[in-house]
Amino acid sequence: MPETITRTRFNGHSMVGSLERVTVCSPRIAGWNQPQRLERWQELGFHHSPDFAAAQAQHETLCRKLEAAGAEVVELPAAPELSLDAVYAHDASLPTDYGLIVMRPGKANRIAEGAHHGLFGETLDIPTLGAIAAPGTTEAGDIVWLDSKTLLIGHGYRTNTAGIQQIRDLLVPKGVQVLSAPLPYGPGPSACLHLMSLISLLDEHTALVDLPWLAVETVELLKSRGYNFIEIDPAERDTLACNVLALGNNRLLALEENRNTNARLRNAGFDVRTFPGSEICVNGSGGPTCLTRPLLRG
Repeated sequence: MPETITRTRFNGHSMVGSLERVTVCSPRIAGWNQPQRLERWQELGFHHSPDFAAAQAQHETLCRKLEAAGAEVVELPAAPELSLDAVYAHDASLPTDYGLIVMRPGKANRIAEGAHHGLFGETLDIPTLGAIAAPGTTEAGDIVWLDSKTLLIGHGYRTNTAGIQQIRDLLVPKGVQVLSAPLPYGPGPSACLHLMSLISLLDEHTALVDLPWLAVETVELLKSRGYNFIEIDPAERDTLACNVLALGNNRLLALEENRNTNARLRNAGFDVRTFPGSEICVNGSGGPTCLTRPLLRG
């Protein structure tokens, strides 16, 4: 596709529109084949030392599925400050209709990713609306657009009160309501528990949820806005069953490991496409949404 067509193409404010452009960061770019980065796997919370070849193959399958769904896939450039976690490209930036909000992740090794996303965005002619500054922390895995004017942000170990307020200061003048949702203690501060670990929006009125782990006020908020729930199979919680990427037009991208939850989605009328994620997803606790940073939805 000619560069004149692909440039200056971005928006935000939807989790479920037709996916047209998306950023990814492959294991190769994140340095999963570099011993000095690989040796930090345990410190970073991976379940075992990553298998680079298997992870790269699974990531390439993911990219083929995205392209088959009609999305332009754009790869982040390599950088010496990246860690293994950079493969989960969703977290370090938040595109809006007005430009990129550069996140300041709550996981210390990921802080540099925000600036990296911001600089890369500039090469795509995506302006920076703002950047989260200390003491604020924010990760986009905690952030869900309920509709084009309502942003729900999970308040937990990765996204704090100061970070939420900074996002509110940036978006309220644009007419966006910014709400916060308490997150459970879960497996504790060292684990990665995002709001999007517990809820994935599938279309404008349907959410896949891990219901027992959602706060009552979050459940009531979603119900008050007319959302219907599909619950995951609890036996598939540890294989990230709730982490499903909406491709738009009733299409979803999910992990093939979660057969029972995927069957529930198909029974509800969704077109569920799958890819294997044992190494690229389950090992590092990041599913299809985590691996993708949507830049444009139709």
